[in-house]
Amino acid sequence: MTDATDATSGTALVDLAQLAARLEQFADERDWAQFHSPKNLVMALTGEVGELSEIFQWMPEEASKEAGRDPQTAKAVQDELADVLLYLVRLSSVLGVDLDAAVQQKLKDNAMRYPADKVRGSSKKHSQPDAGESGKD
Repeated sequence: MTDATDATSGTALVDLAQLAARLEQFADERDWAQFHSPKNLVMALTGEVGELSEIFQWMPEEASKEAGRDPQTAKAVQDELADVLLYLVRLSSVLGVDLDAAVQQKLKDNAMRYPADKVRGSSKKHSQPDAGESGKD
């Protein structure tokens, strides 16, 4: 992650316009836009995240770090990550959410919420008492 100052350069961090257009075209060619309500897209997105999670379920911690490169799991990981991205981009398009603006704002918010000098080495959430003071959790 970057600090908020990196996100203010005016350069897009996430440019998904072409992908959003391709997904809209794909849906239109099949007359599927009628099914792409936010509710349905969120449910489909959740299903794809579940399929991604299933790959990692019961996998040892060290194996999980190599899942994207391991010949036995790499294709499935890539496919499910792609499905998650496709549904996320389609959802943002249907909702009219500018993902680049949302990402840039979230990076700024997180930099404020989690100052590096106060939270380094801690996995505590910002709302937990003494976040950053107890070391790794």
